[in-house]
Amino acid sequence: MNAYDIIRRPVITEQSMEAVGDKKYVFMVDVNAAKPEIKAAIEQAFGVKVAKVNTIRMQGKVKRTGAYPAGKQAAYKKAVVTLTADSKTIELFEGMV
Repeated sequence: MNAYDIIRRPVITEQSMEAVGDKKYVFMVDVNAAKPEIKAAIEQAFGVKVAKVNTIRMQGKVKRTGAYPAGKQAAYKKAVVTLTADSKTIELFEGMV
């Protein structure tokens, strides 16, 4: 797997944008990716130094479709990546803060 198979997309929410000031970035990642794989993928894709990776598995939500059976969103894995103090920032998030 390469870095872009592990990193699915950034998570853009109010809470994740507030954490950018503390050099914490939130990404949706592959469900089977481990913390060392996520760390290596972020460092390779963005050229930064990662201090810590926290992960959480999110269950898919049940959504109403108006008829039986109810639909269900897919489960996914979220990673909160903390960069080191001397690392540069990720430019992807620069204009959003």
